[in-house]
Amino acid sequence: MAAYVIAEVEITDQETYAKYREAANPTFKEFGGEFLATNMRSRTETLEGEPPKRIAIVKFDSMDAARRWYNSPGYTKAKEFRHRAAKSRLILVEGSHP
Repeated sequence: MAAYVIAEVEITDQETYAKYREAANPTFKEFGGEFLATNMRSRTETLEGEPPKRIAIVKFDSMDAARRWYNSPGYTKAKEFRHRAAKSRLILVEGSHP
């Protein structure tokens, strides 16, 4: 069953965050990750609560694939840049069928 990583990010250091993007982007495809939406490329509308600064939704084939990506050596290195450059929250949710 598909799984989704939902990232909410507030960038505090643009230069270091650029290093994160450079290091992180190749890791998604390696584990079958597919960007479904980011508010850098898509229009967003906040229905309730405070709007996020930046949001991304990435689809993986399964919870296991998403965990392998998150814990991979490549993404572990990228995370170090994100942790220094942003306040963030990542949520992993399994897709479901009605």
